Amino acid sequence: MITKGIILAGGTGSRMSPLTKAVNKQLLPIYDKPLIFYPLSILMLAKIKDILIIINKGQLEQYRKIIPNGDNLGIKITYKEQDKPRGLPDAFILGEKFIEKKNVAMILGDNFFYGQNLSSILLNSSKIKEGAGIFLHKVQNPELFGVAKIDKNKKIISIKEKPKKFISDDAITGLYFFDKNVVNYAKKLKPSKRGELEIIDLLIKYKNKNKLRANFIGRGGAWLDTGSIDDYYKTISFVQAVENRQGLKIACIEEIALLNKWINKEKIKRSIKFYGKCQYSNYLKKLLYK
Repeated sequence: MITKGIILAGGTGSRMSPLTKAVNKQLLPIYDKPLIFYPLSILMLAKIKDILIIINKGQLEQYRKIIPNGDNLGIKITYKEQDKPRGLPDAFILGEKFIEKKNVAMILGDNFFYGQNLSSILLNSSKIKEGAGIFLHKVQNPELFGVAKIDKNKKIISIKEKPKKFISDDAITGLYFFDKNVVNYAKKLKPSKRGELEIIDLLIKYKNKNKLRANFIGRGGAWLDTGSIDDYYKTISFVQAVENRQGLKIACIEEIALLNKWINKEKIKRSIKFYGKCQYSNYLKKLLYK
């Protein structure tokens, strides 16, 4: 069972400039919550309680204002500053001491996931003992993503980054589960032509050992990369529509912690006081009477 998780929340956010010149992308709002709440909620749904958030140098205080240390959620949150982006696998090198030779999950800080059966899919996937697991979701424009080709038995045949010729419409999302070997594998990677370590190269190492498995979000689920302005606002519209129709909140991290029995209702009261008079607090108040 995976007990440790990493949220990679660094990067320059250049695709969303000038919005991201002063504020980290993961602190921008997705409807009524900061973007960072959404990937954090995914790790919490997978019952992961020990979480490292990798951020840009100089942004630590901004993050601690909204998510201090995880005590309000019954989890442990630590931060690691990154002086510059070196590619996704660098997260495992930076987080070597945090990982402690244990299995680990990683999610990109700008990825949004939603689905009715998502919790059970995450819990099942987190039981990984060895190898690695990726999450696939069908897209209309696979040439913009890393993709995986699978056979009729859902075994991964090949993976390729932004293929010019069509090989598959199953995009590799920004959620990964790895065994304890991931740090050593990441250290052996060589930078690509753009000067960064590539996640595809790391996945290929697992595939070549026949230890890379595919997980599927499914047709009823949603995956969005909020890294561009258009996708950012599509995600806001999606969250607003779902929440207003259902009356339930997506990525209410206190609610997840309460359902996981990590906190009691006294912690909910403290969170209400912390957030102040707002729509999010009004939702938390409803949890006190359930």
